[in-house]
Amino acid sequence: MTRTLRSKSSIPVCGSPRSVSQAAKPQDASGDSSWSDMTVKELKKELRARSLPVSGLKASLIERLENAPATPASAAVGIEDAVPTTPRKRTLRRVVTPEEEATLGIVVTPEEEAKKAKRKPPAATKSPRKRPKIEPGSLPPPEEGWEDIYNLVEELRKDRTAPVDHDGAEQLPEKNKGEKVYRFQVLVALMLSSQTKDAVVGMTMRKLQQAGAGLTVENIHSMDPQTLNELLHSVGFHNNKTVFIKAAAETLIEKYQGDIPPTADEMMELKGVGPKMAYIVEQIAFGRQTGIGVDVHMHKNFNKLNWVNSKTPEQTRVQLEGWLPREKWSEVNVLWVGFGQKLQQQKGKLLRKIMTCSNPLGAMKLVKRLGFDVKKEAKKIGMEEEVASIMKQN
Repeated sequence: MTRTLRSKSSIPVCGSPRSVSQAAKPQDASGDSSWSDMTVKELKKELRARSLPVSGLKASLIERLENAPATPASAAVGIEDAVPTTPRKRTLRRVVTPEEEATLGIVVTPEEEAKKAKRKPPAATKSPRKRPKIEPGSLPPPEEGWEDIYNLVEELRKDRTAPVDHDGAEQLPEKNKGEKVYRFQVLVALMLSSQTKDAVVGMTMRKLQQAGAGLTVENIHSMDPQTLNELLHSVGFHNNKTVFIKAAAETLIEKYQGDIPPTADEMMELKGVGPKMAYIVEQIAFGRQTGIGVDVHMHKNFNKLNWVNSKTPEQTRVQLEGWLPREKWSEVNVLWVGFGQKLQQQKGKLLRKIMTCSNPLGAMKLVKRLGFDVKKEAKKIGMEEEVASIMKQN
């Protein structure tokens, strides 16, 4: 068996279907061209080698090559044809400043000066716009009559029958277990309250208080995470809250001798504790009010009343602190959270309260601004005529 050896010149190079000897088709001595035998791709390659345009049909490419100056055969085939060249890196042009022009002795013609004048300056990098800091008491009240609305809500909330009034963080902790235990239970109640109804928080707190040695820092710290998670199963995001409460218990033992942090800022360093919780815990546990606890319902209702113009509860808190008198900071959360609960969960009862308050028409206008359908609820409890007669006074 014999093996046939091929000439090196006929071996394709770098994956090309044609050989190196076929790749170059220079003009012969008589001037006749053989460009028509080449493919479009090869023609374009020849054009690029001569720095000529490569656009157009095959006929125009051939014509362009025939009219181009002859390329020496020695230059037609070289290492650049066999090995793909690395594309040149594009370098960014830097604008020379007038000072550099003067230093380097560069003469700028009037035409170049005109071109420079037409150039658009580079766009400035936009830094995120920071909201101006609002100091407490630095804003004017939102509208005339806000105090009348506030006083009306106080009147409608005098009975204290909303869920927050009996299952809130102030009512649930065991006051007879000592101050440290009481403060810890206040903190736990607020940590459980996120995304959870007060009635469910109350039920869960009572379970924790009856579990083992009770709801103390030491008991929670030593409790198996799975056991704690089962006790918290009814509250929203119970898996996360299990982790947060266990971590909080460990931090309180290590840093605060089993007590809770003494300030709202330090409380916010605990995982799962935000501004709303911290300010409410501070007020209940220490009788000190350095900020207002604002929940989602307060945020929505205060925007509907145009008392704030905000997108988040935290923005609502900052704006509210800017104009609400400090003497109302300690009560505003319970007052308006309870009012919001009545608007959603005790509609019939609220409407009856409105009918007997000092300003029924004003109260109806208020709850309508907050999305309460007065006529619909009046029909449900059979008070259509009474409501209609009051609305006629408008």
